[in-house]
Amino acid sequence: MQPPIPVTVLTGFLGAGKTTLLKHMLKAEHGLKIAVIENEFSDAGIDSQLLGEEPVQVMTLANGCVCCTIHTDLTKALYLLLERLDAGEIAFDRLVIECTGLADPAPVAQTFFIDEELRERYILDGIITLVDAVHADVHLTQSIAQAQVGFADRLLLSKTDLADTATVDALRERLARINGRAAIRVVEQGRIDLAELLDVRGFNLNSDLGANLRPTLRPVLKPAIPDRISTLVLRSDVALDIDRLSDFMNELLETHGKQLLRYKGVLNIAGDDRRLVFQGVLKLYGFDWDSEWPAEQARESVMVFIGDDLPQVKIQAGFAALGQRLAQ
Repeated sequence: MQPPIPVTVLTGFLGAGKTTLLKHMLKAEHGLKIAVIENEFSDAGIDSQLLGEEPVQVMTLANGCVCCTIHTDLTKALYLLLERLDAGEIAFDRLVIECTGLADPAPVAQTFFIDEELRERYILDGIITLVDAVHADVHLTQSIAQAQVGFADRLLLSKTDLADTATVDALRERLARINGRAAIRVVEQGRIDLAELLDVRGFNLNSDLGANLRPTLRPVLKPAIPDRISTLVLRSDVALDIDRLSDFMNELLETHGKQLLRYKGVLNIAGDDRRLVFQGVLKLYGFDWDSEWPAEQARESVMVFIGDDLPQVKIQAGFAALGQRLAQ
């Protein structure tokens, strides 16, 4: 069986530049066979001629990329692409899905967790969110725009040439408060190195969590009205009992699962020399054992939650109490 096809989800509020970026990806001579699924409700279609009466239409472009325009559910489009791929009618080895400007990325991400056949044929690589540097303050008053930032594995700032330095710096700090684990890059007129968009491995179960967290190096002025979406980081240098940890996570997911947009963890489990890694989207999560802790590395458990209006003090207290009980 062929390896699963990496999938990149592209999201961002209306006018942030998703279609401009897609046009660049589809026209560039990069030698990659990229399929793009575009919904006709996006702010500007890649090719308006693709919009016809059929619920799904597919066109192979001059450089070998494939453009799929849908006005039906995503699952149907994903299966149609697989059918044409298996029949030899089209060829692609990567997939990019453009969400509409007002779309919640959660259902798109969940599609690749819930459907068993799709899970075998596709692998979710990363969620990329474009942020309009000029209009971000207005956009981020909308909870859906904050959610798009919260779900992201990578944040792309557009229109930075039209904003002053102070505005861009303040936006970077705000985005870091909302999503502390997503790298921030700048996209210029839709142009960016594709290496910044592909092979992000945002949904891989691995232990590279610590490298992705961006510490705050200086005091930050918090907005008068705090953002609903924010990052919560839990740390413990006490080896964790896996049963008590499981109870803690089960209670957290049962009570606040719908508020947990993205979460990841690298955990030090009592009685085992291997790192336990986990990640999830809302109430869907997975975990696995990673490599052994290096002898020279301190065994610190780190859990990162990006959530919508989470009771952070309560969660921090519950986790701290867990470590205190284990240490006794």
